Amino acid sequence: MSTASSDSAAAAAPKRIEFEDPHAGLGNLQEAEVTRVRTLRGGWRRALVIATAATILLCINQQFSLRFFIDYTQLNTEYFYLLIALMLPFTFLIFPGTATAPLDRVPWYDLLLFAATFAASIWLMLNVRKAAQFGWESDGAPPNVIAAGLVMWGVLMEALRRSGGWSLLLSVLPFTVYPLFAEAGWLGPFRGSQLTLEQATAYHVLSGESLLGIPIQAFADTVIGFLVFGTALMMTGAGKFFINIAFAMCGTFRGGAAKVCIFASGLLGMMSGSIISNVLTAGTMTIPVMKKSGFRASYAGAIEACASTGAVLAPPVMGATAFVIAQFLNVSYADVAVAAIIPAALYYVGLFMQVDSYAARHGLKGIPRAELPKIWDTIKAGWYYIFVIALLVVMLLYFKRESHAPFYATALLLVLNQLFSKDTRWTFQSIGTFLEVNGRTFVELVGILAGCGLLIGAFSMTGVVSSLANDLLTLAGDNAFLLLAMCALTSLILGLGLTTTACYIFLAILVAPALEKLGLNRMAVHMFIFYWGMLSSITPPVAIASFAAAGIAGSPAMKTGWESMWVGSIIYFIPFFFVLNPALVLQGPSPYLAGLGLMAMAGFGTLFICGGIQGYQAFVGDLRGAGALEWPLRVLLVIGGFVVATPGGGIMPLSQMQVTLLGLAILAPTVVIALLLVRRQALIPNQLRAP
Repeated sequence: MSTASSDSAAAAAPKRIEFEDPHAGLGNLQEAEVTRVRTLRGGWRRALVIATAATILLCINQQFSLRFFIDYTQLNTEYFYLLIALMLPFTFLIFPGTATAPLDRVPWYDLLLFAATFAASIWLMLNVRKAAQFGWESDGAPPNVIAAGLVMWGVLMEALRRSGGWSLLLSVLPFTVYPLFAEAGWLGPFRGSQLTLEQATAYHVLSGESLLGIPIQAFADTVIGFLVFGTALMMTGAGKFFINIAFAMCGTFRGGAAKVCIFASGLLGMMSGSIISNVLTAGTMTIPVMKKSGFRASYAGAIEACASTGAVLAPPVMGATAFVIAQFLNVSYADVAVAAIIPAALYYVGLFMQVDSYAARHGLKGIPRAELPKIWDTIKAGWYYIFVIALLVVMLLYFKRESHAPFYATALLLVLNQLFSKDTRWTFQSIGTFLEVNGRTFVELVGILAGCGLLIGAFSMTGVVSSLANDLLTLAGDNAFLLLAMCALTSLILGLGLTTTACYIFLAILVAPALEKLGLNRMAVHMFIFYWGMLSSITPPVAIASFAAAGIAGSPAMKTGWESMWVGSIIYFIPFFFVLNPALVLQGPSPYLAGLGLMAMAGFGTLFICGGIQGYQAFVGDLRGAGALEWPLRVLLVIGGFVVATPGGGIMPLSQMQVTLLGLAILAPTVVIALLLVRRQALIPNQLRAP
């Protein structure tokens, strides 16, 4: 009898949700827009593993000055070319040339491109020291160096097509050859100094302003270390730890499954810096739970897409573009990471408010506590992840050692994982997988970053940038708002066809100087361009993050894309906020005090923006109770919230006090009317039920 009763009690007890490691069987953390890739096997896989190990060791040697090369001091340009020689040739093995190219073997023409790329890289590496000594990048490079440069130019464009797609190639290629006809009259404001083919080739492949310029410098100096750290973190089970922490902390709240999605995707994204890998890992866990909790499929996919988009916005490990920003501005990566804190926090706060209002309007509950992981058990199982991340942050912000920090953090993580984790303890096979995953990511990034570096070189050698900035200012009539709107629209359009990094580089060259001439803060300007270029991830018709999430959710792709724009709408406003007052990116006098104050006001305004968008205002209730006035009230809530959240002063004609009072003048009567109508509607059923 007792046995039967205990069995029935066990059956009646709620079953805890089991969350496995989303990165188990880790394939690829890359941010590729080209999804058809070839998996290398046998000797080619071993070659990639060896080349990746050599790349990481070269980076460690360069950053820590270990002097692996006895009696030889390596120039930075030689180091860059060695990295290119090790990684770029594999682009032609991993990314097939056509949609019909075989995936189970490497065709002869890809082997030919592999050999040509490696040979050209090594030859240029052997000659780049002489080029610096004799000024070959300006004129006078030997014919054999020019020939190797032409080969490099050609294979770079093909690597760009394969790793970034036709849209990226067609956007970059015309500008790389532009110096050859820069004096043509039809170019108008783009006219500049014209060069011969030999001069342009030498400048592209030998100077520190083009192929070996800012993008490759960022990759070689800091990106490699952070990619290594992110991969190690995921391969030691951090994904499971972050997801369980998110469910334990947020699962019981109203609409808890969606809030867990935001929290978990934010935590995973902070470590990976990749939008697509974030969707494909966290989304497989969170989207099914959201659908089970009552969220419709398209909305669940939209929440995951928006939450994962924050992966490139949230420090400490942001996307590759953040490292390029640091190189452009000639500041440390830590400065960029600190500047990103408040905008990223505002974005995630806005997502939380959106989800809360949606859940309240639709009566969605949280997940029962008995079904969720226990927070203390989760922390006990993965405490060392917190310790390692703390070390990374301290080294970044306090010691300012961004090139060293990820390597120290990775070493500590691997030691602690081997000592305290039985489930994720590494073997020799794990090391091979770790190197292969990093190698595939390195290959993609080198293909894109090196190719995009030629953009910078083209405008640098023609000297057109300064004159173009003046032309843009004339066109906008020195109106900062008009120029910002032009920049935002251009960023969004370019972002539809380019990767985030390529879009940023393009506009950082062409538009940023004009905005800076208007007196806008440099960090705020570059973050503005970065944000708007990244928005294509959730903006149709491309919306690559939304489409990936739609595939998991089983919802229509375009519908999920439009829902993503609706859910993540606050992100379209945030860039304007921090350009108007750079205290939101912790710039200017007393940035921390001013930044926190502006953040509080922006958060307060966001509360009403989200209430208006979703139709449920916190402390008021479901706005359907306002009857015919529902939509006018919702519009006024959005307008009033936007005005309150907008910083005053600076280029704004109104002071902060005037802007705030204007916003409150809109919100106060709107909220009062909404409250009266909603409460009156709630009283009617009670009166009907009264005897």
